[in-house]
Amino acid sequence: MNNKDGIPVTQQEKSTIVPMTIILVVLCGFSFYTGIIFCSEKDRFLSIYGQISIGSPEESSISPLQIKYISFPECSIDFQDYTPCTDPRRWKKYISRQPTLLERHCPPKSERKECLVPPPDGYKPPIRWPKSRDECWYSNVPNEWINKQKSNQHWLRKEGEKFIFPGGGTMFPNGVGKYVDLMQDMIPEMKDGTIRTAIDTGCGVASWGGNLLDRGILTVSLAPRDNHRAQIQFALERGIPAVLGVISTQRLPFPSNSFDMAHCSRCLIPWTEFGGAYLLEIHRIVRPGGFWVLSGPPINYKRRWRGWNTTIEAQISDYEKLKELLTSMCFKMFKEKGDIAVWQKSEDNNCYNKVVRDADPHTCDDGLEPDSAWYTPSRACIVVPDPKFKKLGLSSIAKWPERLHVPPERISMVHRGSAKVFRKDNSKWKKQTLYYKKLIPDLGTDKIRNVMDMNTAYGGFAAALINDPVWVMNVVSSYATNTLPVIFDRGLIGTFHDWCEAFSTYPRTYDLLHLDGLFTAESQRCEMKYVLLEMDRILRPNGYAIIRESIYFTDAITTIGKGMRWECHKEDTENGSNTQKILVCQKKLWFSSNLGSR
Repeated sequence: MNNKDGIPVTQQEKSTIVPMTIILVVLCGFSFYTGIIFCSEKDRFLSIYGQISIGSPEESSISPLQIKYISFPECSIDFQDYTPCTDPRRWKKYISRQPTLLERHCPPKSERKECLVPPPDGYKPPIRWPKSRDECWYSNVPNEWINKQKSNQHWLRKEGEKFIFPGGGTMFPNGVGKYVDLMQDMIPEMKDGTIRTAIDTGCGVASWGGNLLDRGILTVSLAPRDNHRAQIQFALERGIPAVLGVISTQRLPFPSNSFDMAHCSRCLIPWTEFGGAYLLEIHRIVRPGGFWVLSGPPINYKRRWRGWNTTIEAQISDYEKLKELLTSMCFKMFKEKGDIAVWQKSEDNNCYNKVVRDADPHTCDDGLEPDSAWYTPSRACIVVPDPKFKKLGLSSIAKWPERLHVPPERISMVHRGSAKVFRKDNSKWKKQTLYYKKLIPDLGTDKIRNVMDMNTAYGGFAAALINDPVWVMNVVSSYATNTLPVIFDRGLIGTFHDWCEAFSTYPRTYDLLHLDGLFTAESQRCEMKYVLLEMDRILRPNGYAIIRESIYFTDAITTIGKGMRWECHKEDTENGSNTQKILVCQKKLWFSSNLGSR
């Protein structure tokens, strides 16, 4: 008798096999018994709300999940801008040299709010796109502090009942349009569809990203919830894509080699500190051949250093350190003019082969997953693009809008992913989206602007809406198959997220939320009640939720929705599925009872 390695088993070893086998059988039986008593995580979740199921809802013939109706109370009025995972009330716990306090720190379950976040007094339906890019209701984002601090820089100014956005900024006093015109002259790839996706770090009120929309470039505007508070809220109120975030000790929630361009306009990020970790994160997320644009200190220090509250010697030193660091991570100076400097990331890997292993920064070891980006600590090393992808670089990938429909090379990274699966997904979502427009006539009109696909695969829903006046934030679960590189490669934007936690945005920032089978996929981890309360927090009053879900969950969702003051109705799917239904829900506008009903 041999063991699994083909080595003969001795008599002494044989004598231990029988009792070990008996022990194993006993343990298996005990595990089965205790499993029945204590149930699995999924069973515990279901036992709270109703009948326990064995197997998936699609395979089961049991009746739909039924739960007890609960009317959720209102949160107090001081929670009208509540961002659970970036709550200033918890900052003092995370003070350090790096801005870790501005990163995500979600409350434990015992501290979660089970209440409805109220709108500000006097809240009005948002101004419609594209007019909203230039103005919004003051009552919707009542922030007098930022008005006083930034009106002299022409970020925004209050006029009567509105905030006006003149398109100014610290580094573009002549307006964002002139600033981007100069940038386009320096980077011709911004004009011909080569550059499609961008990220703006320290975005202010997102005027740069807003201006690029008319030029066919889709930008994720990124800023933390800091002393400027409502920057991201302003961006989303204007109808411009944005998320709360900060470059610090954690990677940004995006895959590697995704953005065609990254931009920083006096964002005051200390690029050369901490071993260049912040700039190395920009390097990770920028596509090979992509661009990094910097305006502000220390660029053009010869003319501006007096206005930067520094010395010319300090600025010279900072600029030399920056150039040395960029060169060491295989960026090359592309162009420099006025207040703007542009670097380009190497399109091939020859440069990385010359990086000295014991120098700083060095290339990352093979054990670091380039796309791991959900609570993944940043490391001061260079993420080298995978050489097997020959069409990943900016000059190799298809230009916009062709790239939207070309099966990306990185689909081969996805389990069972293929060009055939990609095209089938596209075709399916074209059909389903047409059906959604029959259920919600506002979809496809200027009444819906900010859209989120809460658990997308390849971005098919977003692609089907590409000719409508909307933008879509494609969310890929941090626990699901990683398809986010495919989404970026086709010229769309998205982020990783775990729906057991709050999303990185302000309340009332999306007009429509779409989810397809999210509760079927995540009910064993995430409690339905909290996911729906989070949806209510980020959905605008009068906004919609399209919930495509197993018939096992739809009644329970409707009950919780009613407790959140939603109106939901159940519809058949476009193909008359026996296992799925579509819930179309609308959040109603209400005001805090502390202020009096309207």
